[in-house]
Amino acid sequence: MDVRKLQKIAVAALEDIKARDIEVINTTRLTPLFDRIIIASADSARQTKSLARSVQDKVLAAGGRVL
Repeated sequence: MDVRKLQKIAVAALEDIKARDIEVINTTRLTPLFDRIIIASADSARQTKSLARSVQDKVLAAGGRVL
């Protein structure tokens, strides 16, 4: 899956659950381990779990894989 497509899916999933302060950091030139870091804030532990579950479900539905 294309990195930009995956990024759009993840950010959309975070926005669906009302994540705050979503930041996408391009780390392509910094490390070979990964291309992007997405950071978001939540109001509670319950919302944090919902955010993670939403991103995982949307990525899997789009044909990506989650490790």
